[in-house]
Amino acid sequence: MTARTADGAATLATRPTVSDTVSQTLALAWRALKKMQRNFEQMFDVTIQPILFTAMFAGIFGGAISGSVEEYLPLIITGLIGQTVLTACVATGVQIREDMDKGVFDRFKSLPIARIAPLAGPMLADMLRYLIASLLTFATGIALGYRPGGGVLGVLGAIALAVLTGWSMAWIFAWFGTVGRSAQGVQGISLMILFPLTFLSNAFVQPATMPGWLEAFAKVNPVSLVITAIRDLANDGAVTANVAWALLGCAVVVAVFAPLAVRSYGRRM
Repeated sequence: MTARTADGAATLATRPTVSDTVSQTLALAWRALKKMQRNFEQMFDVTIQPILFTAMFAGIFGGAISGSVEEYLPLIITGLIGQTVLTACVATGVQIREDMDKGVFDRFKSLPIARIAPLAGPMLADMLRYLIASLLTFATGIALGYRPGGGVLGVLGAIALAVLTGWSMAWIFAWFGTVGRSAQGVQGISLMILFPLTFLSNAFVQPATMPGWLEAFAKVNPVSLVITAIRDLANDGAVTANVAWALLGCAVVVAVFAPLAVRSYGRRM
């Protein structure tokens, strides 16, 4: 890549080093955090929604599914952790698309920054959103009577896994953001894919209670795998094979969709 000095002489632009990439990513993550601070309504899906969903789902379905709210809490709290964090990922792609539509990324074209930084920065900042959603869901569940058998370490492990899963899955929606034609279109496509995956899983009921074909789908649904791993950590304090498989799945998602997102973004640059 070449650039020109003030006198018109052509110079060779150096490629960003690893340290440059890290510092640029952190700078853009800070920009995203300041943007959240100034537009707090963007945080409603990870502040208000977890409290409302936890209280509503537990109160409405607890008696019907498990016989009581208390018996239902170990199932629904851990399920809502996965559901809320994954739903929050949609905002990543929408925000990227909005920035592209507003010309923000056009300004990045004139800067000698790593191509991945404008994508990785906001996604790094979004990890705070996943953390808030997880903490509020657990806090609301505890207020309703949920007592995680895994103790403090188990809950912390479950939260860490949920945040990592959210960051990994966000690369899928970041890719949607770079290929979509509008923010509304990105949001519509993302929710159309996400809602079946979250609701047709073991988040709210045990797959054994479903019709045979639906039970088979729920068991192979990757969302079910992540939620099972979160349950193993929070309810039992156990680092099981499900946790290892969930981590492997996160690595595969990043390995596939991070290059796709960066390549698609690079074409727009």
